[in-house]
Amino acid sequence: MDTRRKELAEFLQALRQRGAPEEFGFPTGARRRTQGLRREEVAQLAGISATWYTWIEQGREVNVSAEALERLASALKLSKSERTYLFDMADRRDPQAHILEADSAPETLIQMLANIQIPAYIMGRTWDVLAWNTPASDLFTGWLDKQNNDTRPNLLRFVFQHPDAQTFVVDWEMRARRLVAEFRADCRSHLEEPELKRLVNELSKANPHFERFWKQHDVLERQGGLRKFMHPTQGLISYSQVTLRPVEQEQLKLVLLQPDLLANE
Repeated sequence: MDTRRKELAEFLQALRQRGAPEEFGFPTGARRRTQGLRREEVAQLAGISATWYTWIEQGREVNVSAEALERLASALKLSKSERTYLFDMADRRDPQAHILEADSAPETLIQMLANIQIPAYIMGRTWDVLAWNTPASDLFTGWLDKQNNDTRPNLLRFVFQHPDAQTFVVDWEMRARRLVAEFRADCRSHLEEPELKRLVNELSKANPHFERFWKQHDVLERQGGLRKFMHPTQGLISYSQVTLRPVEQEQLKLVLLQPDLLANE
């Protein structure tokens, strides 16, 4: 038995055994010989075969579909973390992952931005900029300092649609190509989402560079490193970029730009 099948089997057993029958509409009484729910009861709740569910708990080599996992997650009233673990152990993608993960920054993280003295911003699933601090607004002048409350700024829209982006971002074509490769890697688990498809379609129509880079299918993990900008008033300025992910909302990215003092002298 491989490790994932064993973990899936033991995880389901643990969930079932700690489930209180009355919470799921089943009677309790002295005649119950098993702790928690029976296998047949879990199968009934999930609308699947009791034999097939038993095979999963036994760690047999059966093909567990995303639909069946979704039924089990709903039947057992799993938390977000438990549901994620269930799908990971079954090596399946959760079709509801994009719904479960709200694309909003927690208030505590937003408040932290105000105390950060270097440019910093938070990006969401499709690289909308959800929040930023004053140094970031000062750096991205003409973009973040001009935003209204009706639309969210988006990093890819800025790079490929803003009229000043190609002069502001030093080595624009190289950086733009890398950004698209990083974006493809970052959204690999939700390429079918309507919001992402609309963004890719919009950018492809708006800029032939994006369309060409996207069709190249380059994939890169988002990396830090040197970032250079030609600021309209400060001239050439350089930063070292670091990207962090909050543990509780891994779809978010906290981007920090540390001034490169040696390069800026």
